[in-house]
Amino acid sequence: MTVFQALILGLLQGLTEFLPVSSSGHLVLAQRLMNVNIGGADMLFDLTLHLGTLFAVCVAFRKQIAALFKRPFKTLLYLIVATIPAALAGVLLGDLVDEVFFGGAYLALGFALSAALLAAAQIRAKRTEGVPPLKFGCAACMGIAQAVAIIPGISRSGATVAAGILSGGNRQNVADFSFLLSIPVILGGFAVTLFKGLHSGELYSAFAAAGEGFGWCVAVSVAASAAAGLFAIKIMLRCVSEAKYTPFIVYLCILAATCIALRFTGIL
Repeated sequence: MTVFQALILGLLQGLTEFLPVSSSGHLVLAQRLMNVNIGGADMLFDLTLHLGTLFAVCVAFRKQIAALFKRPFKTLLYLIVATIPAALAGVLLGDLVDEVFFGGAYLALGFALSAALLAAAQIRAKRTEGVPPLKFGCAACMGIAQAVAIIPGISRSGATVAAGILSGGNRQNVADFSFLLSIPVILGGFAVTLFKGLHSGELYSAFAAAGEGFGWCVAVSVAASAAAGLFAIKIMLRCVSEAKYTPFIVYLCILAATCIALRFTGIL
């Protein structure tokens, strides 16, 4: 891997983690197209990419995070409950999803589903003016949607926001909750991957085999991911407040068509 490739992947991770276009799908596609070779350090690099996005969302939502720990703790309770489906999906189905979906064969389907969800949410969002704050059922639906989004091509932010709006939530409350919901998932994924890597010894061997230049790649990718993540959060909040997802819907449809074409040419 070169520093330039690390920069591109970091920017992609930061932008697509919070915009409704699927970060995992873009990373799979980008690594294939750029022929990125990380050797055995793919787990290590994945960990560092998520550090950047975790930093971005914690900085952007620092006030909301602090408010979670103030009475009556309702949002914190909703957050815990909504995190359970994704946690179960990651633990029980994570290896299966990696085996079946990370080859890129089903990326087109994931992108198309994300586009359909956003289109439905855009229609529904026009009717959510003045609705009450987030309720338990809405939070639960968002949690289930986040679990489904472990499949590459299905956007986590897009699926959770769409689920919240379609289940009757206020779009601004839904947007804030969607970003807060990403924190335990990113943190939990980081912790599980780190534990597996340390327990198996893969992280030690990967770090030893990566070479000196890998450190620069890590630093560049984390910085790029954090900066792009902060930028993406601002864009996403504006789009949700205005209920305008058309550019993302068009983009996802183009991506789906591109993946189908790449599949036929044998690249994916």
